Order: sequence, then structure tokens, then C-alpha cells
Amino acid sequence: MVPELTKLKPKKRLTPSDREQEIIDEAVQFFAEFGFNGRTRDLAKRIGITQPLLYRYFPTKDDLIERVFKEVYLNWIKPEWSLNLKDRSVSLEQRLVDYYISYAKIVHQYEWIRIYMYSGLMGNSMNRRYIRIVEDEFLKPICEEIRHECGQPSIKKHPITPLELERVWVLHGGLFYYAIRKNIYHSKVLNDFKTIVLTSVKIILEGSKKFKLEDLES
Repeated sequence: MVPELTKLKPKKRLTPSDREQEIIDEAVQFFAEFGFNGRTRDLAKRIGITQPLLYRYFPTKDDLIERVFKEVYLNWIKPEWSLNLKDRSVSLEQRLVDYYISYAKIVHQYEWIRIYMYSGLMGNSMNRRYIRIVEDEFLKPICEEIRHECGQPSIKKHPITPLELERVWVLHGGLFYYAIRKNIYHSKVLNDFKTIVLTSVKIILEGSKKFKLEDLES
């Protein structure tokens, strides 16, 4: 059942920067509910402005979608995530648990998950761009830290293998799918995400110790 559009809001006098932010905030909610097929005419009505005014701030729908991508995906990435993952004064197990707990507070939100799913179904490039960011900024460093934890050669001597990266993707993807089951499918899930993370991290670290580098290259 498609949600009903909210009633027209009374017009408010806002500064240009405040009006732009209002449009962005409403667009995030709007696209989370209706997907990217939602019409800008309906979005403008929802905000309480005219469509021409909306286009004054975002000349095309693609411009607005690009700004939503920046708001939802890029602006929410915390610089300390990457730094903390590489901080070897803290145990790797604790670093990974802390990262995924903090990460979940951002990406497990209703709007984030739904926009991500809508984007993927439409073949929008947002997902592919975000995946590259996640892989380069977080998953590859995790591979490097696992190498160090297991006493294996550095990635400077032996580049990360496809199997190593896929193994970390399984951890990352499994924890992400928890959010999909909860927010998209509304499935019953264990309401103890921290324990799920801790168990999953322990499994990958213990499993990694059983492999030699040559096993990961096969």
C-alpha cells in the first residue's frame, strides 16, 4: 500500500540556506517513502512550495538526488572510523566491534536503508559509489589489520587477494542484512546487535588464523 502524501504545509519565510536544507531534509524522507520515481511536483507540495521554487535550488531531479546522496551517504561517514580501525594500541577485536556498533547507528536508520534499496533496484550509481567508498576506506584496512593480527605478510609485499576481501564483505554484508531484515522486511530479529557483532567478529578472527596467505590466493 502506497503511503499517502502529507497535506500542504503553510509557507514559511526562510533564508535561502535554510530553505535549501529544508528541501534536502524533506527529499530524504520523500525518497525513502516513495523511491526515486516520486515526482518533484509532489515533493514541492509536501514542502509547501512551488515546483519552480524547488528547481531554483535544484535545476534537475538528478541534482536533487545527487545532493540526497551526499546528505545520506557521504556526510554521515565519520572520519574517526578509518583512523580507529588502524589504531593498534587497541585490540583488533575491540576495534571491529566499536566500528560496527558505531556504523550501525548511522546506516541502520529507516531512511538510509530504504534509499539504499530503492537506489539499487533502479540501478542508480549511488550504491556502486558508496560500495567503493566502504571498500577502500574500511574493508581493505580491515583486511590489512587482519593480516597483521595473524602475522601474515603486509599488503605492501602481497596485495590483498580477492578472497580476503570477499571474506570481509561476508562479515560486513551479514551485519548489514540484519538491518534489512529489521527495517525492510520487518522480520523478527534478535534485539542484541552488540552480541551479534561480537560473535561475528570473533568468528572471522579465529577463522583467519587458520589460513595461510597461500590459501587465500587459491
